[in-house]
Amino acid sequence: MAAWAESRGALAALVSEHHAMADGYLPAPMLLATALAVRTSTLAITTAALVLPLHDPVRLAEEMVVLDIVSGGRASHVLAVGYRPEEFEHLGRDFAGRGRSADDQLALLLRAKRGEPFVHEGRRIHVTPAPVTPGGPTVMWGGGSLPAARRAGRHGLDFFAQGGGPELEEAYVAAAREAGHEPGTCLIPPADLPTSVFVAHDVDAAWDELGAHLLHDARSYAALTPLGDRRASISRATTVDQLRAEGRSHRILTVPEAVAAIRSGMPLNLQPLVGGLDPEVAWRYLRVVTDDVVPQLG
Repeated sequence: MAAWAESRGALAALVSEHHAMADGYLPAPMLLATALAVRTSTLAITTAALVLPLHDPVRLAEEMVVLDIVSGGRASHVLAVGYRPEEFEHLGRDFAGRGRSADDQLALLLRAKRGEPFVHEGRRIHVTPAPVTPGGPTVMWGGGSLPAARRAGRHGLDFFAQGGGPELEEAYVAAAREAGHEPGTCLIPPADLPTSVFVAHDVDAAWDELGAHLLHDARSYAALTPLGDRRASISRATTVDQLRAEGRSHRILTVPEAVAAIRSGMPLNLQPLVGGLDPEVAWRYLRVVTDDVVPQLG
């Protein structure tokens, strides 16, 4: 699907990380990202988010560099501390101390990914082969909290927020300047930015066909997210009708609505296999985008 989409105007593919999920959520995003890189030539590839405390930072730097080479520098990475205790138990990691360890892990990874030899706490470290991207693959920090914003600023990274208000950007900018860095990009998505979009000629029929899959996705993320969490596009809907009426996280648009959304600057976040959707069904909806939406964009 990624190769097909690239040939028809898709700009980027994003893969994420979760472990021990009952619905088989992707646990190995670096492997899938590398497969995407092999099958494509221009598509930007982002892993978002990689849960840094679940990884050895030097080993992760090696994987990033290999992907950097295979993709020709098209891959970037958003790192975060994670929020599911079950994943840390699953992999034998300390959940309570994940924030404290993240700073040390991040500093080590950022140094290792450059491909230059150095000594760290008596260990000789040299990630090889050398990356094709000067300074190593692009790394950003993600999250929806003030500590996450400050961590991105301290380490001189762009900040990819999951939602929140202006206080996140203020904390990010202040931390960056205090650490001697020029603040970079601070991306805070609007609360109603959809994470899963389909385009259909008959929206009612599409909700009948896709609704259960979209609701599964919405309820799965809601179950992982504490009440009161401010991250973007979390739905608390418990029925398909409620999810549709919200018109936020999961949307089915008409062709004119999709064209207008793209022209307004909204990214069209397609999730064609959402909730275990049959690939044959997914292909039909993807073709509506490529055959009926893209040609109208000029």
